[in-house]
Amino acid sequence: MAEEPVPHPLDPPKRYEGRGEATGSHRIVGKKAPRRKVAKWPIAAVVLVALIAIGVFGWNWADGELSTRAEAQAKACVAGDTSMRVVVTPSIEKPVRAAAERWNNAATVVRDHCVVIQVDALASAAVLDGLVGRTNLDAIGGLPAAWIPESSYWVTELNTAKPELVGSPAQSVATARSADYPLVGLAGKSIDEVQMRASQTFRQFLQQPAQQADFAAAGIKAT
Repeated sequence: MAEEPVPHPLDPPKRYEGRGEATGSHRIVGKKAPRRKVAKWPIAAVVLVALIAIGVFGWNWADGELSTRAEAQAKACVAGDTSMRVVVTPSIEKPVRAAAERWNNAATVVRDHCVVIQVDALASAAVLDGLVGRTNLDAIGGLPAAWIPESSYWVTELNTAKPELVGSPAQSVATARSADYPLVGLAGKSIDEVQMRASQTFRQFLQQPAQQADFAAAGIKAT
């Protein structure tokens, strides 16, 4: 076999053809093409967005829970029940009793107390006599937290004889012929701050449309 001539250093390199190779610009056959690397930053961005969304949802949920609990606590009778007695002239007993029942069923809260209203009907002259000392206070069942006589005349008489018993200014809750039905909050040793505040709140309650409708049904005009 003839020996191959030794290539001259300036001669171009000789190409060999064989299996698994290709010429020109064709890719190499028989070898696996390198895999493309997937960028990691889009995945990280998606994960980050998901975490932020979960965090916002969790925060809103927790905030909503706290608000719900706070509202429930605010509506609860944290300090328990307190009774409040209201003495009214007989002509408005029915609508005031209806209002008191509505108030009690709603568990109305005044300064953390559920105030339960008791309504008694007594003649205004008898109430005034008991309040100013002309008769025994026990004759009218003791000192009430609020009084609704027929007219402001009785409140004026009380304010003249015993001004210290007037806890809050009188204000009309309904009207009729020769009557303005003022509710006056009373003051005394047996009347605490909760009852004094509740008497004013009940006066405002009586002036609302639902209660005014009860007065109208009883033939008494609304304020």
